[in-house]
Amino acid sequence: MKKLILSGLIALLAATLPAPAQSNAPYSEGPVWDIILVRLKHGMHDAYFKSISKTFKAVFDEAKRQGIVLDYKILYGHAASPSDFNVMSMVQLKNYAALDSYREKIDPIARRIEGDARQQTATFTGRVEIREILGYKLMREITLTD
Repeated sequence: MKKLILSGLIALLAATLPAPAQSNAPYSEGPVWDIILVRLKHGMHDAYFKSISKTFKAVFDEAKRQGIVLDYKILYGHAASPSDFNVMSMVQLKNYAALDSYREKIDPIARRIEGDARQQTATFTGRVEIREILGYKLMREITLTD
């Protein structure tokens, strides 16, 4: 009899607890993309891509191998106007929480590949001659639902 009463109380309490929140959004949330928008100076495309293949590509190949990032991409195309970007570099992270320890994980890889802070600064300073950073974006990928 005590078990029956206890079971009834548990069922009653469970029925009064709020249901887990459900979203009515017409999409599901996915990974996060860290995006850099770049405008390359005229005729400097090959020099820029050669430069980042030794740094950006190498760092994020290793970060991907270690599971720090999910993927990375570089998109290249024509600018829509003289003030528009023509290169977009994107790094895919599992979620926003992955940003909490991101730098602590990426910095050792960058130091091993690109050198110490002084060497990294020299590399980045040299790129000023061939490109301009127009902006940064952090965006979440979504998948539309029915």
